[in-house]
Amino acid sequence: MRPYETMIVFDTTVDAQAIQIAVDRALETIRSNGGTPGNIDRWGKRPLAYEINKRKEGYYVLVEFSGESTTVDELDRILTLSDEVLRFKILRRHARTTPSGRVTAQA
Repeated sequence: MRPYETMIVFDTTVDAQAIQIAVDRALETIRSNGGTPGNIDRWGKRPLAYEINKRKEGYYVLVEFSGESTTVDELDRILTLSDEVLRFKILRRHARTTPSGRVTAQA
């Protein structure tokens, strides 16, 4: 399995419960496709670099996970179909070796 991370930007007009349901759906998609969810970092509301769908602000969530290409493909499909999501980006994290010789995932 390879390490990945995805940054999901949600529409701020959607309530917090709908955002949580969308995050849970993404995590369940990762699990059901052989992946393992990792850290979930909720950054909260932040200004967007440019307007998206006439929105100037988004709710940012960073999800780290491990999985195969099928896991990434299905997560991409689910996030594309989600109405709450303004934008998302899935990136593969590179592994690096620590001085002790242990391999760790690094962004």
